Amino acid sequence: MPTTRLRLPFVLTLTALLIMGLSSPSASSVASASSTRRQADESRARWACPPPTGPLQARCLVRYSAFGGTGQPNTDVTGPAGYAPHDLRHAYLLPRLGGRHHTVGIVDAYDNPRAEADLAVYRARFNLPPCTRANRCLHILNQRGAAHPQAQTDVGWGVEIALDLDMVSATCPHCHILLIEADSQNVADLAHAVDTAVRHGADVVTNSYGLDEYNGVLAFAKHYLHAGVPVLAATGDFGFGAASFPSVLSSVVAVGGTSLTRTSTGWHERAWADGGSACSAYVPKPSWQRDSHCSMRVTADVSAVADPATGPAFYDTFGLGAGRGWMVGGGTSASSPLIAGMIALAGDTTQASTPRFLYRHRGGFQDVVGGSNGFCGNDYLCTALPGYDAPTGLGTPRGLSGL
Repeated sequence: MPTTRLRLPFVLTLTALLIMGLSSPSASSVASASSTRRQADESRARWACPPPTGPLQARCLVRYSAFGGTGQPNTDVTGPAGYAPHDLRHAYLLPRLGGRHHTVGIVDAYDNPRAEADLAVYRARFNLPPCTRANRCLHILNQRGAAHPQAQTDVGWGVEIALDLDMVSATCPHCHILLIEADSQNVADLAHAVDTAVRHGADVVTNSYGLDEYNGVLAFAKHYLHAGVPVLAATGDFGFGAASFPSVLSSVVAVGGTSLTRTSTGWHERAWADGGSACSAYVPKPSWQRDSHCSMRVTADVSAVADPATGPAFYDTFGLGAGRGWMVGGGTSASSPLIAGMIALAGDTTQASTPRFLYRHRGGFQDVVGGSNGFCGNDYLCTALPGYDAPTGLGTPRGLSGL
């Protein structure tokens, strides 16, 4: 994805904030209040997908480490580092059962030929029920809805596919999973794949990719609006700046990122320093979003763990050489499928089919306070403050009542 560009509406918003007299952020809030160890761990995380080389191409947003903080490849023998499904269940107060009659749709580009086999390893490791094509729990289709021909393979997007499958499994282990593999990372192909996911029975659809919004972004909006089917998308991993498509669409639940840590008294979250947040330059403000310093659509709506230094375990062996096997994953590529699984776990996916429902049930979210993802004069657009803020939205799920 190209480096974020400050367009005129964004510059005017930032200037207005400074004129209003909002205090300048401290060095710790701009750069993140993370410890030296956390920064060192995060520096080992690598991007799975390189920046796109052409126009209207999306980038997968997963970052991963194959070393788990140990300095050694995290293979089958050494076992997984990172949070396990039971950790995530405890952190977000999720029930063990539910979702058995719901299907989570995952949209990615290209094919990972090891997807089913690697998913089986992940689920067996954590004692989750098998989810295979043979037992009709897992379906993998191309963007036209057929099993063949499959899209061409891609190692980077293969990491994304593996992470998405494992994160849905972590939060909704009894859900069915429908993976739609778009022909390419072109927006038109990915949008077509979303339509295919809904047509083939997805009750909720997650999208862990993005590109900077652009003039004309609304031309694809219809593909991300389906009555009764929540569509989620990652807000991006570039901090406060340009809004990311498709998460910026008002029909889409925009999922931001946090850093999740275990403490002596439970769990603590703060805004992830690289999680995406934005004031859109092109998408009008929806009626249910009432923050005061941006007259356009603001992202995020909700959030979950995305910091690769405090991330979940996942498993991928496709094309990664010595780095294959157990990894620690992150990016808002992790938080979007995690939330999608939670929505399916909640049961009635139709009620969360647009972000409006979430804003009406904000009591179901744990407010995230602390941390920043950029410079905005300590304003809520880039700082996790009490109440709604752009980096973490309404907060992170506290059980399923908000979903």
